Amino acid sequence: MTKTANKGEWSEIYVLLKLLGEKKLYAGDGELNKIEDLFYPILKVLRQEQTNYYEYTLEDDLVIVSGNGEELLRKSVADFLNQANSLLEIIRKSKGVFSVPEIELFMSEIHCNKIKASSQQKKDITIVIHDLRTGITPMLGFSIKSQLGGNSTLFNAGKTTNFTFTITGYDFSDAEIEAVNSINTYSKIKDRTTKIKELGGTFKFKMMDDAICRNNFILIDSCLPHIMARILVESNQSSMKNLKELTEIISKQNPLNYDTTYNQRFYEHKVKNFLVATALGMVPHTPWNGEYQANGGYLVVKEDGDVLCYHFYDRNLFEDYLYCNTKLETASSSRYEFGKLYKNKEGELCFKLNLQVRFK
Repeated sequence: MTKTANKGEWSEIYVLLKLLGEKKLYAGDGELNKIEDLFYPILKVLRQEQTNYYEYTLEDDLVIVSGNGEELLRKSVADFLNQANSLLEIIRKSKGVFSVPEIELFMSEIHCNKIKASSQQKKDITIVIHDLRTGITPMLGFSIKSQLGGNSTLFNAGKTTNFTFTITGYDFSDAEIEAVNSINTYSKIKDRTTKIKELGGTFKFKMMDDAICRNNFILIDSCLPHIMARILVESNQSSMKNLKELTEIISKQNPLNYDTTYNQRFYEHKVKNFLVATALGMVPHTPWNGEYQANGGYLVVKEDGDVLCYHFYDRNLFEDYLYCNTKLETASSSRYEFGKLYKNKEGELCFKLNLQVRFK
């Protein structure tokens, strides 16, 4: 049966073929540039196919495929690299969901029948590398992010990612509340928050709506809910979406009154910790205990076909990649019930904003 998938899903097969063909993982910097002298030799790639377990072991210029301890096939690494290059060109030219029969034949030959990893897992591929600096050979799970398709979401929106604010500083009349809520422009959430500010209203963070998500944030950093709340307000009142730029603005404002005498980057550090946690294990409505599922980091497929590794051993590079390549995005306000002025049970005037983070 012909397999169909989108660009991002076919990118997972591309990564498998590319890495077995090149035999090494190159590290990247925060701006997605390859670091030529920082790489990890690949010893083997592991795949689970339904009830079977396969190993793709690199030995000189050969890939040895084995299943359940039995050798099944030997192929040249050049075959893998040629197939990777062919698949890259097809992915670039294709749109939507598509099949690649010529690649499927090769996949079948190497006992690779599944295109995409389970959506329940953060890791898309498992690799045994040789860390030349430490000499160890860890087995690591990586999440794959591809620039060949659409930009993926890092932190998904939901009612669980709503932040509630009380509006202080101005006594809104019922007519003014209705006027704000009736704004129905393309950028209505931004325009409503801007109107509230113009009338003299101030956003005061009250709470994160979901207790589990709030606890996850507090586990990362006790001040993280307040920091992300401030970033949300700044973004919606300024139209700025770039998370790095927003964090820099908040740092200058210093709403938590940190001692900045020694130029310590409090806000940047905490936002980076949030991004790493989200990238490697934390999701909004599932209790999280600080464990990382994709314990290696990210593999990023660039538009030119390079595959860059952001390894957890090089945490600073990994943090910089996430920090420099993410933005806030406004989700559906009707679906997730945010973006309107309302009175709560205590008679306080409130407004909800929603947090969603996407790769740029």
